[in-house]
Amino acid sequence: MVLTPGPNMMYLVSRSISQGRTAGMISLGGTAMGFVAYMTMANIGLAVVFVAVPWLYMGFKAAGALYLAYLAWQALKPGGRGLFEPQKLGRDSAGRLFRMGLITNLLNPKAAIMYLALIPQFIDPSRGHTTVQGFMLGGVQIAVSMVVNAAIVIGAGAVASLIARRPGWAVWQRRITGTLLGAVAVLLAREIPARARA
Repeated sequence: MVLTPGPNMMYLVSRSISQGRTAGMISLGGTAMGFVAYMTMANIGLAVVFVAVPWLYMGFKAAGALYLAYLAWQALKPGGRGLFEPQKLGRDSAGRLFRMGLITNLLNPKAAIMYLALIPQFIDPSRGHTTVQGFMLGGVQIAVSMVVNAAIVIGAGAVASLIARRPGWAVWQRRITGTLLGAVAVLLAREIPARARA
């Protein structure tokens, strides 16, 4: 799931390529705080709100599916931009980079759906306190995400220069990214009618 390109990865790669690895790592810290916020909200009862108001949960999933479909179209449309294709971006302060990473993750439907729909499926009430399990599973997800995304931040510049030397690779990268995003959007769209479970 972490390897599926989404808003976080696009933001981190763009910052790493345009402003350097340090900027990418600061931005990564912001996305980590976004995960902590989602994990906390999910474990202190936001899931209960979605159970009580099923249409809100279904609407949230529908919005996430549409957003992922939009990202897929941006990658697949003629003249679309690839994840590792350099773009001109202004230089930002460390505080702004951190805030932008946090906001990008808080507005990321993939992160929200993971904490509100995916992780709860692995919580087993017979194995002890569900809140503790939720925080433990969330902690594992955050650790995996930080390791993978840190590797992407470190390697983004090298991959961007490789793609600049071989433009055909950018086309394939866009096709693969767009196809993966589209597949996730379709899978999520199929789950829209399912109600939330606490």
